[in-house]
Amino acid sequence: MPMTSFSKVTEDIARLSELAEKASYIDPKLYTKYDVKRGLRDITGAGVLVGITNISEINAFRDGQDGERIPIDGELFYRGYNIQEVIRNQDFNSHFGFEECSYLLLFGELPNKEQLDEYKQILSRYRVLPRNFVRDIIMKKPSKNMMNTLARCTLSMYSYDEHADMTNAANVLRQCLELIAMFPLMSVYGYHAYRYYHKGKSLVIHRPVAEYSTAENILHCLRTDSYFSPLEAKLLDVALILHMEHGGGNNSTFTTHLVSSSGTDTYSAIAAALGSLKGPKHGGANIKNVHMFADLKKHIHNWDNEDAIADYLRKILHKEAFDKAGLIYGIGHAVYSKSDPRAETFKYFVGQLAAEKGYEKEYKLYRTVERLAPQIIAEERKIYKGVSANVDFYSGFAYQMLGLPMELYTPLFAIARIAGWAAHRMEEVCHQDKIMRPAYVAATPHRKYVPLDQR
Repeated sequence: MPMTSFSKVTEDIARLSELAEKASYIDPKLYTKYDVKRGLRDITGAGVLVGITNISEINAFRDGQDGERIPIDGELFYRGYNIQEVIRNQDFNSHFGFEECSYLLLFGELPNKEQLDEYKQILSRYRVLPRNFVRDIIMKKPSKNMMNTLARCTLSMYSYDEHADMTNAANVLRQCLELIAMFPLMSVYGYHAYRYYHKGKSLVIHRPVAEYSTAENILHCLRTDSYFSPLEAKLLDVALILHMEHGGGNNSTFTTHLVSSSGTDTYSAIAAALGSLKGPKHGGANIKNVHMFADLKKHIHNWDNEDAIADYLRKILHKEAFDKAGLIYGIGHAVYSKSDPRAETFKYFVGQLAAEKGYEKEYKLYRTVERLAPQIIAEERKIYKGVSANVDFYSGFAYQMLGLPMELYTPLFAIARIAGWAAHRMEEVCHQDKIMRPAYVAATPHRKYVPLDQR
């Protein structure tokens, strides 16, 4: 066969993609016809039950008379503990909660001081990458997307593990603890490599400090001067707690269960979860929110003009403003209706940091949009449940105040959520159930094969 020019190949791909797109189309009416819950969700957005977990619980409704579902302020429980109460009762002057809460998710109980100290020492010992890993894996051909870097690093760990394929509980726990400890280093070092190769910046690699918490080590390793204030570290710690777990049905955690059910290794299962979290519909929402507020500021200079802000939000819904997608990012959630407990808890600390860093006007703008957006959405659209600000509404703003690069926003989500993924992988491995295999309705009519020379 003669060689085909690159331009001809490009034309062929474009033509074939039209055929593939046509073949991939599913008539939305078929979901109603066959009573298929698209995305494993019903018309109200509620998830279809596919499993049982003891790790966490999300409440957004209570049962009323005649079976009606009455919206309530959202609640999030880790192993039966209300996470708002857990954070509210921590000693913020001398205590970091990510380690405590990740222990809770993995082992089912809150640790006493001796247990927590032992756990932190284990994480500290694991908070080191294999010999030459930074040079051979992270520094070679750095990706512009840190989630790809994190996934590649995770899969590469398979080659450094003599017992990579063992799926007994002890080995899986060891692998999960190593990943919980290593994710911050993989993410931050990956970002430094990206800055060095793609932006021409100086390369700075700090070793983690054994006595530091996960949040403190992230700021220490990321910043050139390693300096951070106590409030900065505390806010980041709270962000990690609030992002570390959110029920077995969120896309990346369900991916962890799904892939783990096949019997595959830990690194493959977690890499699959990372691929899910990378998606802008899951882990990248706070970046969209930051861009949306930047666009709002370009068009509205008087942030006290609520009528102008309301008009802008309506334009977003009408696909006339920002990215023309018709979405007010950071508002609404698949489960919560009246309120997202993570956002309600987080905005208190965001407000504190805004006061410390002189961002009071921006914080007031966020609070205004948080108040106006649900009202406008209710006026403009038919919705089956209430909407409210979700945790992504404030997290991007918080990371901006911390001076964190946007490339690390989604990896920070992963650094937190690996604790939840680890707990769910342990639950799936220890349960040893059948491989997951949901059913699909085949909607194409049967056809008779036609020989090639007769087509």
